[in-house]
Amino acid sequence: MSAALNALVDLLALEPLEENLFRGRSQDLGLPQLFGGQVLGQALSAATHTVTAERRVHSLHGYFLRPGDATRPVVYQVDAVRDGRSFTTRRVTAIQKGRPIFFCSASFHGDEPGPEHQPSMPEVVAPEDLDDASLAMRFPGHPIEFRHVHDQAEPGHPARKRLWFRLAGTLPDDAALHRYLLAYSSDFNLLTTALVPHGIAFGDPGLQIASLDHALWFHRDVRVNDWLLYDMDSPWAGGGRAFTRGSIYDRQGRLVASSTQEGLTRRRD
Repeated sequence: MSAALNALVDLLALEPLEENLFRGRSQDLGLPQLFGGQVLGQALSAATHTVTAERRVHSLHGYFLRPGDATRPVVYQVDAVRDGRSFTTRRVTAIQKGRPIFFCSASFHGDEPGPEHQPSMPEVVAPEDLDDASLAMRFPGHPIEFRHVHDQAEPGHPARKRLWFRLAGTLPDDAALHRYLLAYSSDFNLLTTALVPHGIAFGDPGLQIASLDHALWFHRDVRVNDWLLYDMDSPWAGGGRAFTRGSIYDRQGRLVASSTQEGLTRRRD
């Protein structure tokens, strides 16, 4: 692994403090608050460490309660809500300075046969034919690569963004780790999709933007160091909030995950 990718993997490897209690280091990306994707990935890591390997996470639903501090570690308290015959449920609370900054519920399920269907992956330009817009340009040394498909909505039209992304480098063949990294990556670009039709750029000094909640469904195993297509849209915005959703496909056209998020998109003088 590259040094940057190794650092991200280490970020998601938590320190056990006590039974069902873990501590994670924080990553300072220069944002006004702790990056939400870090808390998503670490909370999922904490929950997974309390579940048998035969069951894998299929859904994660979380709420961001307070802005996190990127200079301080985060403690994760896991509540073993239920261990059923088919499903396992965990509740995770992320704590800084003695107060919760995030909580989520995660559900785990073993492999079962059943009917299958999915929508077709959109036909878009291959990532090799697009310009590199990696996070390293904004955050030096960051291992996520983005390649934007230039079919974004114009002002006055529904908001949509499509992009390819991957974690650049070699990763262990660990399905749980790839899910943590997918949760981490899913928070990039999703909420800012709502800004596209309004001509508002991320970083606009008149904009206050923050994630309020985040939900992620894992449909099948995924390799995050292979290219994945993130197809995002925002069907609604109003009252200082915006709702966004995304579908994540692998190179073979399989739908591997789905996401939704509501966030604060407040205009300030």
